[in-house]
Amino acid sequence: MLPLFESQTEITTQMRIHIALISMLLASCSSISSYFPTFALYKVEIRQGNLVTQDMRAKLKLGMTQSQVKAALGAPLISDPYHANRWDYFYSLEQMGKLVESQRLTLYFDKGVLSRIDDATPLKSAEPAKLEQNNG
Repeated sequence: MLPLFESQTEITTQMRIHIALISMLLASCSSISSYFPTFALYKVEIRQGNLVTQDMRAKLKLGMTQSQVKAALGAPLISDPYHANRWDYFYSLEQMGKLVESQRLTLYFDKGVLSRIDDATPLKSAEPAKLEQNNG
């Protein structure tokens, strides 16, 4: 039986050629990726909390009972047992991993009656896109 390679030097030469070819092929793949579009991961739109629109906010009046407020805005997001007379309505919208919108409304009750309203952010109406379509 005849040997495939005549000497050890021929084997190492062949291996060097193969390694050089594989290295060039792998290196060329990295430059090709700039010609193709890159794909980003899909990130889910995350809405958390209670969306309080300007219309809902307009229904709030000082002197309303807790049940009337709950009927107008819904149940509060945060019910703190240590501050039973304080209701927090918080809303946040996150798109593509970035915070787009954030609202906070805090209501204070005195003996079951709404006594103070703290708006941390200006509230927007529920459907601004429909309003723009009707105007234009």
